[in-house]
Amino acid sequence: MAGLYIHIPFCSKRCLYCDFFSSTDLHFQKPFIDALIREMELRQNYLKQEPLETVYFGGGTPSLLPPETFNRLFDTIERLFGLGQCKEITLEANPDDLTPDYVAALRDLPFNRISMGIQSFQDKDLVFLNRRHTCRQAIQAVERCQANGLEEISIDLIYGLPGQTQTEWENNLEEALKLAVPHISAYHLTYEEGTALYKLLAAGKITPAGEEQSVSFFATLIDRLTASGYQHYEISNFALSGHHARHNSSYWKGTSYLGIGPSAHSYDGKSRQWNVASLPLYIEGIRTGHPNFEREELDEHTRYNEFVITRLRTMWGIRMDDVLQQFGVEKRDYLKQQAAAYIRQGLLNDSAGMLTLSRKGIFISDGIMSDLLWA
Repeated sequence: MAGLYIHIPFCSKRCLYCDFFSSTDLHFQKPFIDALIREMELRQNYLKQEPLETVYFGGGTPSLLPPETFNRLFDTIERLFGLGQCKEITLEANPDDLTPDYVAALRDLPFNRISMGIQSFQDKDLVFLNRRHTCRQAIQAVERCQANGLEEISIDLIYGLPGQTQTEWENNLEEALKLAVPHISAYHLTYEEGTALYKLLAAGKITPAGEEQSVSFFATLIDRLTASGYQHYEISNFALSGHHARHNSSYWKGTSYLGIGPSAHSYDGKSRQWNVASLPLYIEGIRTGHPNFEREELDEHTRYNEFVITRLRTMWGIRMDDVLQQFGVEKRDYLKQQAAAYIRQGLLNDSAGMLTLSRKGIFISDGIMSDLLWA
């Protein structure tokens, strides 16, 4: 089984923190959609006829596209790849796009999961982050989807904002829990170079959350959501039983996937490929039959390191037998040796040859992963 990711780069305006490839120039929409369809035709054989398990429309803001455009795209996906075995089809959406008419139209499309970028239930945070919606619009959007049978909803939250208090973060979590959505993703605010947020930081106009406060926010997140029945199945992701994000989980489990659109990445188990992060260059390359992309062949050391980083992020962890089967005795023994001290310290759990991060270990996961990598 494989995954299909389609990158829709358009945004009405750019969020303060965003470093994903996006464009506010909406006049490219028609040639872009034509290019998406043509790229799928050109790359039909990339997945080697593996059936699709997941389709994910990300961005950018995919919910800016009209429903009739999605009809064209789904017709192409069905024709080239088939949707008969697909279990999860996700649309990333902004709350203010999910109007009554738009949600009603979604019922006639194959989407069965909505990933909603709410980020905060505090209007002052939304203004600061340059989001388009209000707290009330976010709540209404979730309730509207639920009322229309689109109950498989994930919401995104951000914590660690400049000036954010513990009480404000706890209130955000309580508002999220009131909505009874089956999946919640929560990320610490990051300051990526080139973003408007980074420029404010560099100019000394904002002060980032301190380490102690950030740890407190993360601990509160884990405690509050797990106490409410959510499984902490990946460092930033929480789900009620049976509601894990299949598409994102495929990234962490090493499943093959095809990425369509500008800046989209693909992975076939042996190499990675990524499209140019430019709408004009992407469209022109597809139009002329010479797509603009880069490709990296992954040697065994790189594949081992990626295996460690992605698997250890999850509650399923790293099976030593899988390391032995995929990478041989030397790397299996190396991993055991490197993990031993962390197991003794209670930062890693070793249960019948399965390595997972402990509650203490998850707070310093980056350092642990780094020490397990092949130098």
